[in-house]
Amino acid sequence: MSAFKDIFEGSDAYTAAFSHGGLSALPQARLVIVTCMDTRINPLAIFGLDIGEAHVLRNAGARITPDVIRSLIKSINQLEVERIVVMHHTDCGAAKIKLDGLRAAVTAATGNDPADVDFHLIAEPVTALTEDIELVRTCPYLPVGTAVAGLVYDVHTGEVRVEHETFVS
Repeated sequence: MSAFKDIFEGSDAYTAAFSHGGLSALPQARLVIVTCMDTRINPLAIFGLDIGEAHVLRNAGARITPDVIRSLIKSINQLEVERIVVMHHTDCGAAKIKLDGLRAAVTAATGNDPADVDFHLIAEPVTALTEDIELVRTCPYLPVGTAVAGLVYDVHTGEVRVEHETFVS
């Protein structure tokens, strides 16, 4: 029995009802959303968007990492995206994790110490969002004038709070 039987069955059902074959690869809302991998966040639903309208980049903590920068560069410079949303959230696990505990857990599970891995942990959520917005705002590979918003999503109420609204400079 496959460990993935449930999702393969879900894929079969999706394929049977699939109706998006004509969508453009260009996001119709000219938007990219960077958010956390937390399962309580559905970024398209939060903003009233649908499939084909925005790029969604997810990682632990919604941090602006080198890989996220790589994806933003491609979205903005090749795929007609004009707006970037970085959306952190309340009750984030990345803000609760302590580096020593994480390293110990990985070492215990694998026998390998991840000392060379930058986990981009969050010490203070609003400060982390401000740091991430600054990384995007000052990225030399994004066009000057690209709109950037830093938001906090409340996982308990569904509210989105604007913390930053700026432009790449």
